[in-house]
Amino acid sequence: MRKLLIAAAGLILVGLGVWISHSHSGVQAAPQTPAPPPAVPVTAGVAEARDMPVFVRGIGSVQAFNTVTVKSRVDGQIVKVDFTEGQEVKAGDLLFEIDPRPFQAALAQATAAKQKDEAQLVSASADLGRTTQLLGNGFQTRQTFDQQKAAVGQLQAAIKQDEAQIEAAQLNLDYASIRSPIDGRTGARLVDVGNIVHATDNTGLLTITQLRPIFVSFTVPQQQIDAIRERQSASPLETRAYTQDDQKELSVGKLTLIDNQIDSATGTLHLKAQFDNTDAALWPGEFVNVRLVLSTEKNAVTVPARAVQQGPDGSYLFTIKPDDTVEMRKIEVSQTDQGVSVIKKGLSAGERIVVDGQFRLDQGTKVAVQTAAKGGG
Repeated sequence: MRKLLIAAAGLILVGLGVWISHSHSGVQAAPQTPAPPPAVPVTAGVAEARDMPVFVRGIGSVQAFNTVTVKSRVDGQIVKVDFTEGQEVKAGDLLFEIDPRPFQAALAQATAAKQKDEAQLVSASADLGRTTQLLGNGFQTRQTFDQQKAAVGQLQAAIKQDEAQIEAAQLNLDYASIRSPIDGRTGARLVDVGNIVHATDNTGLLTITQLRPIFVSFTVPQQQIDAIRERQSASPLETRAYTQDDQKELSVGKLTLIDNQIDSATGTLHLKAQFDNTDAALWPGEFVNVRLVLSTEKNAVTVPARAVQQGPDGSYLFTIKPDDTVEMRKIEVSQTDQGVSVIKKGLSAGERIVVDGQFRLDQGTKVAVQTAAKGGG
């Protein structure tokens, strides 16, 4: 019995030792606090204060300042073409030549008729002088005097008619040389050398378009009419023409026309702007995007447009705090131009923002700035 009691006591001591061992082991293996997630790499930028134009957008088309269909003003055969298709020409440059010989002959005939009538006038005037002397001495009748005086008057009238014939013949001869009426660019030639043309032909010889200056006709929402009229009355508004993809500025001009009525079907106002177009960046018939600059917003808060995100509650972006965690900030964007967004509300100049890498961010996420975006664009 004593041996059994000693064995039981030994088993109890062994069990107690095992329990104490497991207890110490459990304490040491207690789960530790998980390590924080790694910082998310982002591209950062800084909200900048700059002067930004306030503009109204429109869609328009380019119109030639002048377009002329060149036609012949006399009948005849074309003997020469003096231009190249697509050539820049000046007003007065020779384009076509019509056979001038019939007009030269008509001019010579009219000149000869005048010379004949002038010679007859000299003789008739001398006779009138002698008749006048004889009438005073009583050796000539009044009837003879009147007849001689009438003959002189007829010859004087004939000479005026001859002068008109000469002028008409000279004009037709000048019309045989067809010249450009404006500065511009020639189109395709519609008539070849050797063809007979008439002043009554409906088809022209070619078309010339004036490219410098040039117009852009465009429309804007009718809600902008008051602001446009008010600022245009002070000075012509600056107008900028852009490519259809809105990526490249083509030219800068001035607003010249505010139409006198609003299109009730579309609710838009028709405007027209004039551009110097010295580099011919604008081409007749081209569709362009237009920005009509109403004013300039001083010290506007700007950020790169790609920093602005869209959510169910509107626009937002991520600002970077001093501890390199981010804050999701709701903002109000007034306009975006050339990759730059103007922040009307929700952000101050100088604040750090996330420009790229937002897809892994949430409120309070730790970030690691890999690169810094330069400028506002």
